[in-house]
Amino acid sequence: MLKGIPPLLSPELLAALAEMGHGDEIAIVDGNYPAHSSGPPVIRADGLGTPELVQAILELMPLDTFTDANVWYMDNGEAAKPEIWKAFDAVLADSGEDARVAAIDRFAYYERAREAYAIVATSETRLYACIILKKGVIFPV
Repeated sequence: MLKGIPPLLSPELLAALAEMGHGDEIAIVDGNYPAHSSGPPVIRADGLGTPELVQAILELMPLDTFTDANVWYMDNGEAAKPEIWKAFDAVLADSGEDARVAAIDRFAYYERAREAYAIVATSETRLYACIILKKGVIFPV
């Protein structure tokens, strides 16, 4: 156990976050996502939902501010957007990070996730509950 570390973050996920460099991306996906056949290493986060895991990650990982977008939501291609986006929006707003969100269609999401440093597979049951975060830098104080 460590002090100040969100308990939702497993040792494996903490290691991946620490190993990632500026510009690396991590995909946090729902329970329906084909994580293990996508290519990057998969970190299991069974029993957890996507928004709460994103919240825990953003307590430790800054978002990239040197790019137009640093967060991507999987789009459903319909006029009515997935309800999960409201939860993502709230988490991002509460994080204090300069979140720059872009929506990408499902197949573009799959392609982008194939290039991610890792994929975190949650047990989230809500549809289109997939998000990608681009890691930023920690500025010296």
